Amino acid sequence: MNSRTRQDALARHLRRSGTTTVAELAAKVSASRRTILRDIAALRDQGFVIHSDPGRGGGLQLDPQSVQTTPRLTVAEVFALLISVAAMRAAGNLPFASLADAGLAKIERALPPDKLRDLRRFLDCLHVGQLAPEQDLSDLRPLDAILLPAFETAFLTGRLLRFHYRDAKGSPTLRTVEPQAMLILPPLWYLVAWDPARDAFRHFRMDRITTPEPLEDTSFRRRHVPFAADVCPYRDLKR
Repeated sequence: MNSRTRQDALARHLRRSGTTTVAELAAKVSASRRTILRDIAALRDQGFVIHSDPGRGGGLQLDPQSVQTTPRLTVAEVFALLISVAAMRAAGNLPFASLADAGLAKIERALPPDKLRDLRRFLDCLHVGQLAPEQDLSDLRPLDAILLPAFETAFLTGRLLRFHYRDAKGSPTLRTVEPQAMLILPPLWYLVAWDPARDAFRHFRMDRITTPEPLEDTSFRRRHVPFAADVCPYRDLKR
């Protein structure tokens, strides 16, 4: 159970139980006492009012009127918002663009420094361009929601990425690649990666990728991706 899921479970248990103890919470989520104390501090930072009564008969109580006031957005969640806006802008379909940009800027400023740093590193990998009008979109599928979290881990930690891929003819393969960039050509999204097996760059349509898995104890070097002239980095798109 990751910290976010565990803290959500603790908040729900506190709200239902009235009074509980650190030991009971630890048993509830199968965590150590030290972890629970860190989670309680994190919940308080998020705006939950949690009273602590020491001594026999005491325990932890959640103020029933308290609510979460600090948003807990992940890097992947904010990245998804930003690239969705970038894709709409590239497609010429972004009404109220100034309001969208202002709202996203506020979200970025609300991120902790470490998450903001990761977000900017992730955005450095994003490029946007225009799709050729003759591109066949007849087999376009929805993107799997697990792609972005897996890509985030692979890009930010420099890990090789393994996934199953279905090519244009429907033939399945298992690929292990070095993820170098993400390319948006609305409505198509691509993972741009160096394929060691073929000793070349490859563009993988993200709607054809399934079961992505960043590999432990692997690493790769960043490479210069030779994008076409009509493809620009995300930072240039914001100018």
